[in-house]
Amino acid sequence: MEEPSKLKRALIDSSAGAISGGISRTVTSPLDVIKIRFQVQLEPTSSWALLRKDLAAAASAPSKYTGMFQATKDILREEGVQGFWRGNVPALLMVMPYTAIQFTVLHKLKTFVSGSSKTENHINLSPYLSYVSGALAGCAATVGSYPFDLLRTILASQGEPKVYPTMRSAFIDIVRTRGFQGLYSGLSPTLVEIIPYAGLQFGTYDTFKRWAMALNHRFSNAAPEDNISSFQLFLCGLAAGTCAKLVCHPLDVVKKRFQIEGLQRHPRYGARVEHRAYRNMLDAMQRILRLEGWAGLYKGIIPSTVKAAPAGAVTFVAYELTSDWLESTFS
Repeated sequence: MEEPSKLKRALIDSSAGAISGGISRTVTSPLDVIKIRFQVQLEPTSSWALLRKDLAAAASAPSKYTGMFQATKDILREEGVQGFWRGNVPALLMVMPYTAIQFTVLHKLKTFVSGSSKTENHINLSPYLSYVSGALAGCAATVGSYPFDLLRTILASQGEPKVYPTMRSAFIDIVRTRGFQGLYSGLSPTLVEIIPYAGLQFGTYDTFKRWAMALNHRFSNAAPEDNISSFQLFLCGLAAGTCAKLVCHPLDVVKKRFQIEGLQRHPRYGARVEHRAYRNMLDAMQRILRLEGWAGLYKGIIPSTVKAAPAGAVTFVAYELTSDWLESTFS
């Protein structure tokens, strides 16, 4: 097959990335909302932690959420089904350009290194190059879509009654109280997080995919690039998303704290993060450790991991299928 032009290839990558990102974000939104509620809650988020005297004393109010199922029931009772998709509009506005930029930059980097724009020629690249390419692509995508990530966190964390009824009202209040730089609150820990996260996600995905193709080739006569199924792609994405999230979750908690510091929240959801509560990323991690224990850095890890696995799987499968369909359609 003739290699697509650079412009056509970029359009295919960005379109497939945007579509796959939008599908993945919408499907996993309920788990993301629960994760965010845990991450921004200063009080303990599990029943066993409440029994510890040191953490119980640090909590200034009873915990709103103490478990994944309890949180699910509370959100459903107080906010209805729509509560699980709170902030999904800015989430889509964030994730669609994010994944579009990410996959486009990733493909360009792999094309530059391999000397070919064909996806099947990228599978033999060194795993180290996959990790580095994924990290660089993640950084570019983060900077390009970050304000929407901030708005998504704020809207998803506020609960009922709403402090900000719309994305526009949240945007105006942030600019008024923090200035335009406020739209990038928490960018530093996000970039520190995204380098290992994106690197691990794409690097391990390529590694698992390579293993699956080699395993299949051993038991069939098909060419390696033709013998991997959608289910195997799903499993590779599942494993990649899980590995990346388990390693990088503490940095995600720190990022969320920076994103919501100083913002109003109804008292029923517990203490709020005060303005300039943390001097920097290291100070934030030390304070969380001191006041909330190690469990504080892993608040929301269960819904985060449960979400990361299908999110990674859906994203990669949707991207691969959409990219293949677009290539065959416009070839």
